[in-house]
Amino acid sequence: MPDGPLSLDRYDRAILRILSAEGRIPVAELARRIGLSKTPTQARLRRLETEGIVTGYRAMLNPNRLGLAHVAFVELRLSDTREAALRDFNAAVRAIPEVEECHMIAGGFDYLLKVRTADMASYREVMAERISALPHVANSSTFVAMEAVKDAAFSTLP
Repeated sequence: MPDGPLSLDRYDRAILRILSAEGRIPVAELARRIGLSKTPTQARLRRLETEGIVTGYRAMLNPNRLGLAHVAFVELRLSDTREAALRDFNAAVRAIPEVEECHMIAGGFDYLLKVRTADMASYREVMAERISALPHVANSSTFVAMEAVKDAAFSTLP
């Protein structure tokens, strides 16, 4: 499987656009909507999966209905940024279920976390007991989200 970007034609882009919004669409309906027959649509879909462009299918959950409406973004600075320290941190942060996203950042801090909890009290507990205890964490800054203006899975196609 190649690592770089692949060349996608208008049919591939249409498939990806539709799948990103409707992952459970039947192949026959997908074929009808992109203007191809079922067999070539199925072959394209298989190729997109095999080449690692479509990496899976999953249910999108409503966090508010699950009682997880509190979102905080956390900037973390590490005391050590050598490769071994980064590996230790990365492995440990993956084990915290409340950390929805974790990105290594080039800038004034080392990592940006998106943390989802029920409320401020549960966030404070996660922060104090789990995030602050991550390997090599030197300090943090928290930013609480007031409203999600746009919150969706990756869907931008070139």
